[in-house]
Amino acid sequence: MTVTAVSAPTIVLSPAGATLDDLRHPFEGPVRIEISAEADARIRRSHEVITGIIENGDVIYGVNTGFGRLADRRISQEDLRELQKRVVFSHIVGVGDPLPDPVIRGTMVVKLLSLCQGHSGIRREVLDLLVGMVNHDILPVVPSQGSVGASGDLAPLSHIAGVMLGAGTVRIRGQEYEAVEGLSSCGLEPVVLGPKEGVALINGVQVSTALALQGLFRAEKVFNAALAAGSLTMEATAGRQTALDDRIQQIRRQPGQIRTATALRRLVADSGVLDREFEGRRLQDPYSLRCMPQVMGACLDLLETAACTLEREANAVSDNPLVFPDDDLVLSGGNFHGQPVAFAADQIAMALCEIGSLSERRTAMLTDTSMSGLPPFLIEGGGLNSGFMLAQVTSAALVAENRSRAFPNSVDSIPTSAGQEDHVSMATHAGTRLEPMSRNAAYVVAIELLAGAQGSDLRSSGADAPALKPVYARVRDRSRHLDQDRALSVDMELVADDILDGDYLGDGGIVLEATGGRLS
Repeated sequence: MTVTAVSAPTIVLSPAGATLDDLRHPFEGPVRIEISAEADARIRRSHEVITGIIENGDVIYGVNTGFGRLADRRISQEDLRELQKRVVFSHIVGVGDPLPDPVIRGTMVVKLLSLCQGHSGIRREVLDLLVGMVNHDILPVVPSQGSVGASGDLAPLSHIAGVMLGAGTVRIRGQEYEAVEGLSSCGLEPVVLGPKEGVALINGVQVSTALALQGLFRAEKVFNAALAAGSLTMEATAGRQTALDDRIQQIRRQPGQIRTATALRRLVADSGVLDREFEGRRLQDPYSLRCMPQVMGACLDLLETAACTLEREANAVSDNPLVFPDDDLVLSGGNFHGQPVAFAADQIAMALCEIGSLSERRTAMLTDTSMSGLPPFLIEGGGLNSGFMLAQVTSAALVAENRSRAFPNSVDSIPTSAGQEDHVSMATHAGTRLEPMSRNAAYVVAIELLAGAQGSDLRSSGADAPALKPVYARVRDRSRHLDQDRALSVDMELVADDILDGDYLGDGGIVLEATGGRLS
């Protein structure tokens, strides 16, 4: 078997780091990596420092000592290479279902970003193998469980490092191969690690960071779809646009609220339905409509805070010990602790939970004839037909599930390594739960989109506002009008898939922004 390199977006790794937009690429598909000349120079200088320390016989943690509670054990000169091999194999202890391919791809890119900063002491030859794996989209099979997010993601990163040593399994174009066969198919060979290199490969929070980044980008898609769904519901229920007035938002001073209200105003602009008064129209809407700018805006602020943290973390050096070539020095610290990533993942989880919670309340409003002014459960012939009654029940069940998942993992800790590692972040656990949470939230918003389109049919024979017409059409491409009861499960799946594919990103039009991750 011979596999050629993939054609894909290129990310150039340099000491300046990568932007949030750069970091989106590995979660969307294969990428190509190039190492800049400046990064190459730093990498080589960093390795020279390690070589000099070994020649001088200095004692450096992880270079010529044991690990964790065994850090006081000195390793002989002739066993230094064996030490790095064994530290990798001893940490290949992950269990459970494999992590998704985008997370593995993202992990390898973020690991390369860290190693290319020139503080890890690793040889260019080792980096070239990891670059080759990314460029050929050779993805190690990595179990999802076994990391507590302090001393980094030791177990999952060891499964990746193990492939570089010729052990384990890889996926290439969806097919699994033994590591050596997979590497060979792309003209690559396993490496023999030198001093410090095993520690550099397995220490760090790159898996947690990749999991959180995937959750962030999925939350961005769900957020925008929820803005479209909420706007469709506002029109279907003849809500009041007054709550979206920019003057109200400005005096609250919350940036997310201001941006969210602007997006909502654009979506419902020039709606003949909302501009028309009629007898019995509500003077004030329930909070799920009236407070969309406040609640969704707060979610946006949370997501952008997480985005800033994760952009910085993706460009960070988080292995240990750390090499400072300008000072000809190696320092041991705790950059591997994943607390910033754990907090960011918890923020994303809270935002996903609230996006879904608010959306479910709007679906409940749509199905309640006393609130919506529409036929009960959005269908003619109620009694014989149940309409969207049980779709709202599904939505409520998913919201309840996300509430239980949203409990902050960052406040949890369990000591490891005979008490040496006595406080851990649980960042990996915090990141892993974001994929099912985002899927649940996408289902909830999909149900609202289906109910909102049905409400639009009953209110005005379809969406009226110009910006909502494409939203309505996209839903109707997946699900026809419900004139009598039928199975809606497949429709929900299709619309949720569209949400997570980013088909509704342009409707909300809000793109997450991050600052401070790159060096100027």
